Amino acid sequence: MGLFKAILTAPAAPVRFVDWTARQVLDAAEREYYNPDEIRHRLAELSAQLDSGELSEEEFDALEDELLDRLEEAERIRNGQ
Repeated sequence: MGLFKAILTAPAAPVRFVDWTARQVLDAAEREYYNPDEIRHRLAELSAQLDSGELSEEEFDALEDELLDRLEEAERIRNGQ
């Protein structure tokens, strides 16, 4: 029965592989997006860019708000809430 099932499901293997690959990429992206250490590092970079004049106060505020929201969400996810 195992050989018969393998033969019948073989045409779907590329689709399953693409689905698996897409899920792996999405999981990795979410882990990076919600990584508190990465978010804090990016906040420090933003602060340095503001100090050096690369960013205006308005740009800094908008980006900082986005990162702080991500950090808050990351902490919620980490705590299982």
